[in-house]
Amino acid sequence: MAPAGSYEALMAAIHAGCDSVYFGVEQFNMRARATMNFTLEDLPKVCTICKENNVRSYLTLNTIVYDHDLSAIKTVLDAAKSAGATAVIAADQAVIAYARSINLEVHISTQVNVTNIETVKFYALFADTIVLSRELSLIQVKKITDIIEKEQIKGPSGRLIEIEIFGHGALCMAVSGKCYLSLHTANASANRGACVQNCRRSYKVIDNEDGHELEIDNEYIMSAQDLCTIDFLDQVLDAGVTVLKIEGRGKGADYVKTTVECYREAIDSYQAGTYTKEKVAEWMERLKSVYNRGFWSGYYLGQKLGEWNDAPGSKATTKKIFLGKGVHYFDKIKVAEFKLESYELSVGDKILITGPTTGAIETTIEELHNDKGAVNTAKKGESCAFKLDTPIRTSDKLYKIVDATLV
Repeated sequence: MAPAGSYEALMAAIHAGCDSVYFGVEQFNMRARATMNFTLEDLPKVCTICKENNVRSYLTLNTIVYDHDLSAIKTVLDAAKSAGATAVIAADQAVIAYARSINLEVHISTQVNVTNIETVKFYALFADTIVLSRELSLIQVKKITDIIEKEQIKGPSGRLIEIEIFGHGALCMAVSGKCYLSLHTANASANRGACVQNCRRSYKVIDNEDGHELEIDNEYIMSAQDLCTIDFLDQVLDAGVTVLKIEGRGKGADYVKTTVECYREAIDSYQAGTYTKEKVAEWMERLKSVYNRGFWSGYYLGQKLGEWNDAPGSKATTKKIFLGKGVHYFDKIKVAEFKLESYELSVGDKILITGPTTGAIETTIEELHNDKGAVNTAKKGESCAFKLDTPIRTSDKLYKIVDATLV
């Protein structure tokens, strides 16, 4: 299950081989502050794109809900039903109840903090998929999936309950994301999708009696490293997990493309009996190339404490530099033309192209032309063209991918 915070990310996820996408609209999701959120008007288009590509569409509506929200919540759910969304990911009983009343499939959010089989049985009355707490070990997950299979616990659809877990991406230091730091310091509730990410900052400890200040050795003591399960994905799948969720609705199309591709390949490799340490090492290097805060295995292997960051921001091994925008695509000869608005582009450069329809394309420049003919380098301000099998649009953006240590 892939994140879709924009049309670029949506198409990147689909092209990379996801089975389902999840997305938020307006303010009722846990990424309400993100600049990338769909609107109610986007719902029909998003759901149509998913249907055309045989991908399931999940609307996240999992924030705390107050009485004054109920009318708007119903409007959003009605719109999702009308648009043909596959399901809603919910935590509040009011959302769950109304979704069921209009026959919209429900998935239980990790915000509910489901940690045992009896809770699974309770929510099976309303939901077909249940996202377990992030703090469970794989042993605990397998106990739950074994009982679901043994007792044939089914949801309203008549299917066996599907168990979903987080597989990759950012983790909150709070239990299943229920944090109040942001509300305390900025009057912005993380549980209403307005987190200001206090935990990603460095802090000092001050002795109230004598005023001495101490810098914590590991400066970012509340900032967990990103979850990564690709190196023990065989154990995850053996635990009976049905849905593997990739975090990242606030991240770019390049992150979505690379992450979904790696996990798609890993899952397919496991099912084909070709999952090896050598392949894992290759996938890890690719995952490191896009946004990440370092990786750890979460609590799945029995670890009791988190692994924390020693620096802010991303540790990605590569960075993308904006070059320009699309001008034209020559379909007969399969050549894309771009106008370079910043920096230059040379033969041998690795590039990324993103767009609402294009998604995310990565390739290497093997041959480059400007208005004078073949060149080794195209300069800022020039239009340049190169071979590309996939059509581009005028709204598409061109980036150069470079070693992060060189920027």
